[in-house]
Amino acid sequence: MVTKVHIQKVDSPFWAFAIHDGHQLDPKLTSYINLDENDRLREEDPYTAIMAELPMNQFIIGSSRFQLDLNRKISDAIYLKPEQAWGLTVWKEKLPAEIIQNLYEEHTLIHNQIEELIQQTIQKFGYFVLYDIHSYNCKRDGPSQPINKKTDPEINLGTKYIDSRWNDLIQKLIICISQDKLDKETVDVRENIKFKGGYLNQTINKKYGEKGCVISFEFRKDFMDEWTAIPDLQRVTACKQVLLNSIGVLKKHFGYDREK
Repeated sequence: MVTKVHIQKVDSPFWAFAIHDGHQLDPKLTSYINLDENDRLREEDPYTAIMAELPMNQFIIGSSRFQLDLNRKISDAIYLKPEQAWGLTVWKEKLPAEIIQNLYEEHTLIHNQIEELIQQTIQKFGYFVLYDIHSYNCKRDGPSQPINKKTDPEINLGTKYIDSRWNDLIQKLIICISQDKLDKETVDVRENIKFKGGYLNQTINKKYGEKGCVISFEFRKDFMDEWTAIPDLQRVTACKQVLLNSIGVLKKHFGYDREK
């Protein structure tokens, strides 16, 4: 089994992750998968890798979360039961124990690799910030369902597990993003409304929270048709621009430009 990982390192203390963008399945799994491509795409986060193409280090997963979900603890990282996968029956039959064990080992190896990259960043710069980029469904009842803007912000920031020492940075980012625009309207960005931060967010913030933080960005999926995965490329670009515009806040907060 091979989980596809793309890492691009630059001289920066900042990271952009898109660990749910991927759609590929290892050939060893194709005969077992019970879902068609549209069913998988609906729960994946396509186009988040484009948003993660920022002037910072990048960590992109090209394999589908239906192969291995790196944003869940190891016991839930393979969707063996419908309750782990939004009620979906992912596999036609029980996966062989060898495949399951191999995937669990990959989960451990990749998370160890992530921790090593964070450690290297801290060693070089003394701190880090990780943008953990995702998207979330807002039309689960069907493509014609209206978006509930009261309950579904354009951007949900997962900040619950971030050490309180970074509260000032988070508030600066929120102010910056809320003054930006999507579709000529100021961005509706709120904290911990739909999601508070997944496994990656929780583990890195817990272990390295004195030196930096993982901020989970959940973009509402109105930059695409979540039922067909057809993108609104202008909106995708606008979402990416919001992230780009926020980097100045990070640099100013840490005095990164002065360091260089």
